[in-house]
Amino acid sequence: MIISGQNNNTTIPIKRLAAIDLGTNSFHAVIVDLYSDGSFRKIEDFKEMVQLAKGGLGTRLAEGAYSRGMKALKNIKVLCDSHNVEHILAYATSAIRESENGGEFIQDSIDRYGIKINAIPGTVEAELIGYAVQHGVRLGNNPVLMVDIGGGSVEFILGNAKEFHFLTSKKIGVSRMTDIFKPSDPITATEIEKLEAHYREETSQLAEALQINRTNLIIGSSGTMQNIAAMIAARKGLPVDVTLNEMEYTAKDFFSFYKDFIKLNRTERKKIKGLDAKRIDFINTGVVLVNYLLREYGIKKVKISTQALREGIIIRYLKKDMIGLPWSGSMSDPRRRSVFELLRKCDWHEAHSTHVANLALKIFDALKNDLKLEDPDKELLEYASYLHDIGYYISHSKHHKHALYIIRNSTLKGFREEEIEVIANVARYHRRSTPKKRHGEYWKLAPSVRRRIKNLSGILRVADGLDRSHYQNVQQLDIETTEKEIIFKIKVQADPQLEIWGAQRKAHLLREVTGKKIVIEVVN
Repeated sequence: MIISGQNNNTTIPIKRLAAIDLGTNSFHAVIVDLYSDGSFRKIEDFKEMVQLAKGGLGTRLAEGAYSRGMKALKNIKVLCDSHNVEHILAYATSAIRESENGGEFIQDSIDRYGIKINAIPGTVEAELIGYAVQHGVRLGNNPVLMVDIGGGSVEFILGNAKEFHFLTSKKIGVSRMTDIFKPSDPITATEIEKLEAHYREETSQLAEALQINRTNLIIGSSGTMQNIAAMIAARKGLPVDVTLNEMEYTAKDFFSFYKDFIKLNRTERKKIKGLDAKRIDFINTGVVLVNYLLREYGIKKVKISTQALREGIIIRYLKKDMIGLPWSGSMSDPRRRSVFELLRKCDWHEAHSTHVANLALKIFDALKNDLKLEDPDKELLEYASYLHDIGYYISHSKHHKHALYIIRNSTLKGFREEEIEVIANVARYHRRSTPKKRHGEYWKLAPSVRRRIKNLSGILRVADGLDRSHYQNVQQLDIETTEKEIIFKIKVQADPQLEIWGAQRKAHLLREVTGKKIVIEVVN
């Protein structure tokens, strides 16, 4: 708890916390540092498959499952101790919640490792998952269906960036369905029909809620949804070793994948890129569920959230158990919020970066048509402008390259991998060298991405040059374009020579991408 007089420096963490999701298939822990602005930064991530459902759900945890669970908790405790974790939040879901010896397991956890486990009801689990998705994925005001497919249960949340309209948890997780229905290998059409009939019965309330809050989008979280996304990505020739957050695929993409995948036996499934080997035996029931949801409700698109229950636990803690953390929570857009959280962690030069961002956006608006830029490019340019000097946090020397590293490795939320590459590279090319073929990582990017980077970097370099003094001397900027020239008309409060020199010195890339001469005029 934050108390009056406590350190308010947002670059120094105020507490180190561990959040543990004790799921049916896996125990997943994340260690984070909490900051006084209400944000958090991931330090460590640990996952261990425990398969508590082996031996059945709703009766007793089998001896082997019990032992695997305790061993995983021991490993988590060792990890927490090694990172000097101050507080552990452990939440158990359906497998432990429903087991006859679940209480014994919880007590053993306390006695052996000092970890107090909260066995939460399904609706609370759904709410926490909803918090995580709101935090990690860019949502608007329109309703979306959030779906978290676990081993024992599936959580359904209807909501938007601000509120939840419907929350429920149903006992139709992949391990439970595999245990109950015992599908053949490969699964038969009759078995699929029986599964779908069961799903229809279990989701009747969801169907009613979707009549009121219609949506064309599913946000999927947790292992099963991520595995399906990874398999579809691999099928489309996309890399599967990058973050899946914000990855999208269409219903058409899924149906094409489903038609081929559902025919496979266990040996054939083992060969599929993107499928975790530990999910081979129960992935089919999850695939059938996604197929049912897309068809039944006419949903057109699926997007992935890599944040789930663990992050929801942290967010709930920040919301309800800590006091005086309004700053980051005031931003509903996870993209903007995560950018500003990173900026504050790295002790950014706020006045300069904000001024450069405003100048860059002005230039963007003037040259949008010349450079064939789109509205999404403007947002990425804004964030790159805010972040361009963030490398100073590491060192003044080569700070543009340090900015590239920090942005790439900071797990910015709500962005696709390609968007992070654009932001990182535009920040990197704000000074010194312009993009070149010999820059290997840049040249590996798709030609369309390289073009975006080059165009946006040209804009940022001039904007940064126009605040060469770092004193926001340029008070007003107007831009005129002719067939051969781009004329920057600046109104200043002091001698503008440094700004003129800075802008002209960095204008060669903008000249290259526009094919026009850069002229800077001072006006009264």
